[in-house]
Amino acid sequence: MKRLLIGLVLFSMGSAFAASAEVEAAMAKGVRFLLAKQAPEGHWSDAQMPALSALPVWAIAACGGEMENGKWKIENEECQAAIEKGVKYVLGTQRPDGGFYVPKPGRGGSGLGNYNTSVCLSALFESGKAPTEALLKAREYIASSQLTGDDTMAGGFGYDKVSRRRYADLSNTSYALDAMRRTEKLEEFRTSGKRVDVNWDQALAFVEGLVKKEGPDAGGAAYNDRTPQGGTATNAQGRVQLRAYGSMTYAAVLSMCHAKLDRGDPRVKQSFEYCERNWSVDENPGMGNQGLYYFYDIMARALQASGAETVGGHDWKKELSAKLVSLQKPDGSWYNDNNRFWEADPVLCTSFALLVLDICR
Repeated sequence: MKRLLIGLVLFSMGSAFAASAEVEAAMAKGVRFLLAKQAPEGHWSDAQMPALSALPVWAIAACGGEMENGKWKIENEECQAAIEKGVKYVLGTQRPDGGFYVPKPGRGGSGLGNYNTSVCLSALFESGKAPTEALLKAREYIASSQLTGDDTMAGGFGYDKVSRRRYADLSNTSYALDAMRRTEKLEEFRTSGKRVDVNWDQALAFVEGLVKKEGPDAGGAAYNDRTPQGGTATNAQGRVQLRAYGSMTYAAVLSMCHAKLDRGDPRVKQSFEYCERNWSVDENPGMGNQGLYYFYDIMARALQASGAETVGGHDWKKELSAKLVSLQKPDGSWYNDNNRFWEADPVLCTSFALLVLDICR
């Protein structure tokens, strides 16, 4: 019996090591893919969208380097050079108002300023290579973009600080709240004026308003209260309701955790129960393969923030990392055959995948 137990332990350790090495090798290939796709000017993909360059900067900063066992190697100098070029490009897109975006007046907004600034702020902060002053200005931009008032949009964030219509959604809100909570300690370095932050109570109220309170989707969250991103359903009274789906539910969990609700709070607990009932690493529940890599990213960040080790008995880190390893293309990239939300772009999906694998390892 003793020999059997020792054998089982050694087998388990060997399996874990093999899985870990497989994940590290996949990350190495992914980083190499991103390094090869950087433009000489320092950006990736669409130069008009700073977030699409900030994400690979973040991913390389998190995953680049060298394996301890020496089985694969990425020169740290090469990674650092790519990060520095990417950071320089992103910093060059910062506007006088503190936002990172490229103005597009014809679109009625400011080039998706809230989305770009939130992603860029997080990525630049995690890279450790951006001046604190620039990051503090970005925090001011995000805080000033939060909607106020007394309607259902109050407390939320939309794509742009200035737009033709009053608008907010849970995706942009979760990005903004994540960036503000992630970088909150920077306020200790603010030398003039009062510390900048969002109204967390209003933000939480906005998020709560998008979480279903009853029915088969109880605990699940919708994109917003008027845009059918996940499709619509009609209730018994014949009224059209927005359908909850996976990625937005994890966005709600992440936002509630950043608002300092713990796992025992009934609101968080109800959303976790939705996630347990709809557990999947094969699809974005309610959306199929639409926004699949965004789903993986928001899931990992939400579960990391919550401190959960399992979801409905599932070892989410193990299952999610194994799924991503299985989806990697021969050239080291990841991409989605469904191009909704820009996911046919391998730089975007590869960045998401690497950030998720970094959380899982």
